Amino acid sequence: MVRTLYKFLLESIREIDGIAMFAKPGAAFITLIIILIVAWAGHYITKKVTSRIFTKIAKRTKTTWDDIIVRRKVFRNLAHLVPALILYYAADFSSPSIHQDLSELDAATLNALSADYYFALAGILTRVAQVYFVFIFIFVLDALLNSGLDIYNTTPYGKDRPIKGYIQLAKILVFSLSAILIIAILLDRDPTVLLAGLGAMGAVILLIFKDSILGFVASIQLSGNNMVKLGDWVEMRSRGADGTVIDITLNTVKIQNWDRTISTIPTYSMVSESFINWKGMEESGGRRIKRAINIDMTSIKLCDSALMNRLEKFLLIRDYVRNKEEEIKQYNKQKNISDDDIISGRRQTNIGVFRKYLEVYLQQHPMVNTDMTFIVRHLQPSEKGLPVEIYVFCKDKAWARYESIQADIFDHILAVIPEFDLRVFQEPSGADISGALSKYYSTNSFNNKS
Repeated sequence: MVRTLYKFLLESIREIDGIAMFAKPGAAFITLIIILIVAWAGHYITKKVTSRIFTKIAKRTKTTWDDIIVRRKVFRNLAHLVPALILYYAADFSSPSIHQDLSELDAATLNALSADYYFALAGILTRVAQVYFVFIFIFVLDALLNSGLDIYNTTPYGKDRPIKGYIQLAKILVFSLSAILIIAILLDRDPTVLLAGLGAMGAVILLIFKDSILGFVASIQLSGNNMVKLGDWVEMRSRGADGTVIDITLNTVKIQNWDRTISTIPTYSMVSESFINWKGMEESGGRRIKRAINIDMTSIKLCDSALMNRLEKFLLIRDYVRNKEEEIKQYNKQKNISDDDIISGRRQTNIGVFRKYLEVYLQQHPMVNTDMTFIVRHLQPSEKGLPVEIYVFCKDKAWARYESIQADIFDHILAVIPEFDLRVFQEPSGADISGALSKYYSTNSFNNKS
């Protein structure tokens, strides 16, 4: 049909005086323009019809995967098949309809045919159509892979086991093979020959795609071992990253730090280097509070009667102080130890009562999870005093509220320490030294005047 159109245009132009010499290129050009217009119209109509049909179908169904396929324009990309087929089957319009090979024809016949036809144009247009088919294959497969990723992310496994790296690797393979196929079409060569030639360039390819290969292997390990997933709080000190994982690709892992900056880390470094994943804390019943207060050891003493009377007034430790004091008296009585012998017998200490107070106070605190590890202990004494460490878990794991609860707890503890005749150790500052010197000089000045 297209060849008939070309022949009609050729003969019509030749009948026009003055432009007969342009009959052959003019007919070929006009025919090609008509083919392109028909191909564009076919693509436009097909795209509109298919989009409307499949959009309506997707809206009527309850599933989401068909909506994702429509949104990713899979069917719109398939509409390109119509113009590609039109171009492919109309490519030989400028070739003569003969059943012999051109090499078998004599010179006179070839000269007669060349006056009306372009022998090479059909091959060029066919290659263009074939390359178009390859690009359609790329577009459709890319849209399908993106759709598959979106559909997978809607499943319960999507967040825990990301597959974006695998999708990217599949795209690299598709693009690479398509590029080889396009080159083979343009050069009119067997693509297997090009693939064989690429085998000799394996070392170069490995060097070029080193990060992608390492990233692919790392992605398998990260996903298979459930080491990290989107939304995890990850801390990687060697890379200066501390925040939430927002993206995992074949080559990189993006972490949004708490200061809203974004750290981009190579995927393989998540396997080769150490990092902390706070997922376990977020999935547990609490967030750890681990902090110590240094007590001035010169303030530690045995409880005298005055201090005991004052401590008995505190509701939280009243029963403990009384019961403990009765237990100690019974023990000392059995051992015939007098009350004046403070060395041989048992006595309560202000630091011991304080530690018990901390236990009772934290146990009745509404935001402390007593079902998890709960310890109030002494650490190794040092030149900075005796550290009393609190090791408990806060029920609220949100950062801001957690810090507020922790601050409230230690605000209270620091405020009540003097009630136990204890002092917090604090290294002397310039103000302390200045105050001591002023007191010293004022005292000496008073004595000298006296």
